[in-house]
Amino acid sequence: MRIMLRFKIPVERGNQAAKDGTLGSTIDALLAARQPEAAYFHTVDGERGGTMVFEVADVAELVQVAESMFANLDAALTIEPVLTIDDLRRGLAALPD
Repeated sequence: MRIMLRFKIPVERGNQAAKDGTLGSTIDALLAARQPEAAYFHTVDGERGGTMVFEVADVAELVQVAESMFANLDAALTIEPVLTIDDLRRGLAALPD
């Protein structure tokens, strides 16, 4: 299943994490573990944030993703399934007439 993870890191915690190395190491570990097809880093409501799209074979894998972001960065997360255009077309083709 393709998942989109959006995250926001509070400014104070993000500042501390940037100084102590936790920010970089947490993001690097997530990138290495998930091998996202896309990863973007940007602000969300004026705070550090980002968006990643990656595959999971089992939704239980999301616990590892979420807990590392919660515990290390106090991040707020949005996790949702997403489709490519091919996925959408396949789904639309399967709709009853």
